[in-house]
Amino acid sequence: MKKISKSEIATFGENTRLVIGGRDPSDHHGFVNTPVYHGSTVLAPTVKDLLSHSQRYSYGRRGNPTTEAFEEAMRALDGSAGVVTCPSGLSAVSTALLSCLSSGDHLLMIDTTYQPTRTFCDRVLNRLGIEISYYDPLIGTGIEELIRSNTKAVYLEAPGSQSMEIPDIPLIVAAARQHDCTILLDNTWSTPLYFDAFGHGVDLSIQAGTKYIVGHSDAMFGVVSASRKAWPALKKFYGDSGLCVGPEDVFLALRGLRTMGVRLRQHQDSALRVAKWLASRPEVQHVLHPGLDGDPGHALWKRDFKGASGLFSIILQPAPDAAVAAFLDELKFFGLGYSWGGYESLALPFDCSEYRSATTWNPGGPGVRFHIGLEDVADLIADLDAGLARFRALSIS
Repeated sequence: MKKISKSEIATFGENTRLVIGGRDPSDHHGFVNTPVYHGSTVLAPTVKDLLSHSQRYSYGRRGNPTTEAFEEAMRALDGSAGVVTCPSGLSAVSTALLSCLSSGDHLLMIDTTYQPTRTFCDRVLNRLGIEISYYDPLIGTGIEELIRSNTKAVYLEAPGSQSMEIPDIPLIVAAARQHDCTILLDNTWSTPLYFDAFGHGVDLSIQAGTKYIVGHSDAMFGVVSASRKAWPALKKFYGDSGLCVGPEDVFLALRGLRTMGVRLRQHQDSALRVAKWLASRPEVQHVLHPGLDGDPGHALWKRDFKGASGLFSIILQPAPDAAVAAFLDELKFFGLGYSWGGYESLALPFDCSEYRSATTWNPGGPGVRFHIGLEDVADLIADLDAGLARFRALSIS
């Protein structure tokens, strides 16, 4: 197998980059996958090499061939200047934010962010003397009015967690750029395959790699990719804070990355089919999926995104909690769980009203978030059909 240069890899298609990025079998006796390197101590041949850190690897926390293979593969995929791995998605969020904020700074945080991100802002960043203002995801150019002299960062998440709003990312980025703010984006839902963060002016792209990168619900993992502007500060903070990920989890993430393209296409196709079916049901008020024609964010999604993932939400008709429980508790193929992105389908009842401040969440009925896995769509729809019958029976009574 001919060795391919990193510059040449950048010219290939996304699926090819997923397969070959960060992979060189000739370095590992011909084995296709980079092995798992367990280790803390790295021996140096001489005192000079030890003290000058001239070796490729100097200490386990600073990286090994397994972590380097993942970082190279991710850079090949998203076109970033540098990548760090974190032990969870929330750790990736906190690492990105702390790399660009200091006491006295002001952060603009999208109101529809992942709830643990909001908790980190309110409990940790506030305690460190960093002020946070939450903004409406649909604010567009109005974000300009919220930027202050000490605003150092603007944080985006697309679509909104659970409620699935699509912000106008180019408008918000353009306003933030005029004030030299660092722009952060939680890109977990789209991955770099379906949204080009750096092509849209983002400085720090965050992914909960636990989701689609790992893809099999068997490892906690986070990733932060940086632009040239943001990379030096991210690299320094990451090293200074002592973060590292166990090699087994990195290996699982790298293995998952190789098949993410085909998995994500199947998640997208199946989710759209299930979402369209749910939109036809009388028990469902609204389907919150930007890939659907009638969704409020569809035009922006179609303009800026290349695809959709398997995650979306619905708003049911008004009903007692017992009806929602009857709908979900007896589902055969949908587990009840907080994560998503794995091969299995999941369902989660939700209510955003307690963790919104710049917007109001009052949809008029119970919310349920679905992740559509890799099962046969006909089986999933039959399962949901039976669940909605249980919901309807208790709603009427």
